[in-house]
Amino acid sequence: MPNNVVSLLQELIRIPSVNPDCSSDGSGEAAMADFVEGFLRGIAFDVTQEEVLPTRPNVIGRCNYTGSDSDTRPRIMLCPHLDTVSVAGMDMDTFGTITDDGRILGRGASDTKGPMAAMLQALKNCAEILPTLPVAVDFVGFMGEEASQHGSKHFGKQHAAEYAFALAGEPTSLEIVNITKGSLWATLHATGKAAHASQPEAGDNAILKIARALDQFEQSITKQLETYTHPSLSHSTLNIGTIAGGKQPNIVPDFASAQIDIRTTPALYEDSGALALVEKVIEEQQLPIKVLNPHENPPMEVADDNPWILRMQAANPESKTVSAPWFSDAAHLNAAGIPSICIGPGSINQAHTKDEFIRIADLEAGVAYFENFIRSLAN
Repeated sequence: MPNNVVSLLQELIRIPSVNPDCSSDGSGEAAMADFVEGFLRGIAFDVTQEEVLPTRPNVIGRCNYTGSDSDTRPRIMLCPHLDTVSVAGMDMDTFGTITDDGRILGRGASDTKGPMAAMLQALKNCAEILPTLPVAVDFVGFMGEEASQHGSKHFGKQHAAEYAFALAGEPTSLEIVNITKGSLWATLHATGKAAHASQPEAGDNAILKIARALDQFEQSITKQLETYTHPSLSHSTLNIGTIAGGKQPNIVPDFASAQIDIRTTPALYEDSGALALVEKVIEEQQLPIKVLNPHENPPMEVADDNPWILRMQAANPESKTVSAPWFSDAAHLNAAGIPSICIGPGSINQAHTKDEFIRIADLEAGVAYFENFIRSLAN
C-alpha cells in the first residue's frame, strides 16, 4: 500500500482507465476498481464490485462497524469516478512524474484521480475511528462518468435509500459545488435524395437543408433558453458542436446531422426539460429535421443550509458554496434522492487538458480537508 498521498496518486495515474465510450482504445475501469478494492480492504472496508456494463464495475466500500447491535448509522459516501477521458496527444511516459515546481502530471491528476487519492488517504488516516463514528463513511468509485454516467445512475437506482449524503470527487479547488447546470446532448438529423452532382436539381441536398434549419432553430430556441434563468447559473444555453453529412463531392448528399449541447438551468428542467423544448421548436418552426439519440442530464441544486454542508463548513470554515456550469455524477445521485455536492482538490481548468496536473500542495490540502470533516463527525 502506498505510504502517502503523493505515491498513491502516482499509482492511480499509471493505471489505465480511459472510458471506452470516449475513445476506441479505452481500457475501461476494471483495473482501477481492482486497485481501489485492494486499498479499501487494506483499511478493513467491506468491498464489493457491482458490474454495471460488461467488465465495467462500480466499486463499493463500506466501513466496518464495531458496535454490538446492527449498524443503523446514517451513511454518507465519498464518491469520485474511476474513469478518465482519452489520453490521445499526451506523453504517457510522464504520467505520475513530479515537476520541479511541485506538480504531478498525467491524465486524471486533476479529474478525478487527485480528488480520489485525497479521499482514500483521508480514510486511511482515519481508519482507527471509522468503525466507532456515529456516521458511517463509505467510499464508492463510479464507472462511466465521462460519458453517460451509467455508474451513478445504476447506483442511485440500487442504493439511494441507504445514503443520507454524497460528496462526489471533482476538482473544485475545495469549494463546495452545490448547484450545477444539467445538459441535453442530441443529434439533429436531416434526410434528402441522392443524385449526381452534375444534376443537383434531381436530388434533395440534406446538407443545405440542415444548414438552413439549424440557423432557424438556433435563433428560435436561443430566445427561449434565455428566459430560463438562475441567480448564479445565468441562463440555459445552446452549442451546435458538430456537423457532418454526405459521402463525396460528386454526390448530392442524402443525409446530414448536427450534434447539439444544451446546458439547462433548474427552471428549464422543471418546465418539462430541454428535449421537450427542442421538439417544440422543431414542430413550431416546421423544420425538416428530427431528434436522434437524446441524452439528458439533470441539473442539481442543494440548499446552502443543508445540514451536511453546514457540517462540512464547520470542519473547514474557509469552505464556501459555489455554482458551476458543468454536470457530474452528483446530479444523478441528487435526482435519485441522495443530496449531493461536488468537492475535491485541483482545478477544473486542468480537466481534460493535454498537460493535466495537480499541485502537491493542493493534493495535501485535500487530504486535510476530508480528514477534518471525517474526524468532526465524532462530535
